[in-house]
Amino acid sequence: MLSLNLPPCEVKVIEKDKKHQIFDPVRKRYVALTPEEWVRQHFISYLITEKGYPKELVANEISIKLNGTSKRCDTVVYNSFLAPLMIVEYKAPNISLSQTVFDQIVRYNMVLKVKYLIVTNGLSHYCCRIDYENRSYSFLHGIPEYTLLGEE
Repeated sequence: MLSLNLPPCEVKVIEKDKKHQIFDPVRKRYVALTPEEWVRQHFISYLITEKGYPKELVANEISIKLNGTSKRCDTVVYNSFLAPLMIVEYKAPNISLSQTVFDQIVRYNMVLKVKYLIVTNGLSHYCCRIDYENRSYSFLHGIPEYTLLGEE
């Protein structure tokens, strides 16, 4: 798999039925190893080991209902009260992070109303903070430490 713009991490990869699978420590099971999943596992490792995100407050493949249809958020991070705090959307490294990707995560946020949105393809990472009071958002210079996200 491709080298990413993230710290190296240990991953468990197996071959089952002639297909590669990667262990997801959040879901506690092996899942199909796709380029997007490669990004997810490295980014989650980065959040947990480098940024102090509690593994217990990170969830993958969260189902939501949007305009009557079922959608899945790639990763949702919760605060200690189990309220959604952040949505992370992953793309494969060869996918550019276009306006379409941002539109997708913004649609998901119409349901969850989180404070932070992240999109990443493993090479580029964008994080923005939503200011609902002033009806604005701002892009941050990096991915914040979990302790800086706030509990409100």
